[in-house]
Amino acid sequence: MRRLGVTEQDLDESFVRSGGPGGQNVNKVATCVVLRHRPSGIEVRCQQERSQALNRFLARRILLRRLEAQRLGALSAEAQRIAKIRRQKRRRSRRAKEKLLQTKWLRAKKKSLRRTPKLEQAE
Repeated sequence: MRRLGVTEQDLDESFVRSGGPGGQNVNKVATCVVLRHRPSGIEVRCQQERSQALNRFLARRILLRRLEAQRLGALSAEAQRIAKIRRQKRRRSRRAKEKLLQTKWLRAKKKSLRRTPKLEQAE
């Protein structure tokens, strides 16, 4: 939090009842944490765990990750991860495909030479 310049005074924290799995504890106790960063307006809800204290910690981590992504933009780790996935999914050019197939063909040819030779039947 210090690295990003976020203080506890900048945060509005409220607790609401969670939903979903967790049984009676989730239904009776306000374990869902709603965290709002006043200067940026970013709001985070966290109900991953049954414990309110653990959800408070996780909500702060999520909020800081989002603030970092907003401030650093393209340099953030999340943006780099997304860019990597985009590069992987991008279609290859025809020339790149041909080059790839050529190297595969050469590798297959080299491996075929390693096979044991078949004996010819004498007639």
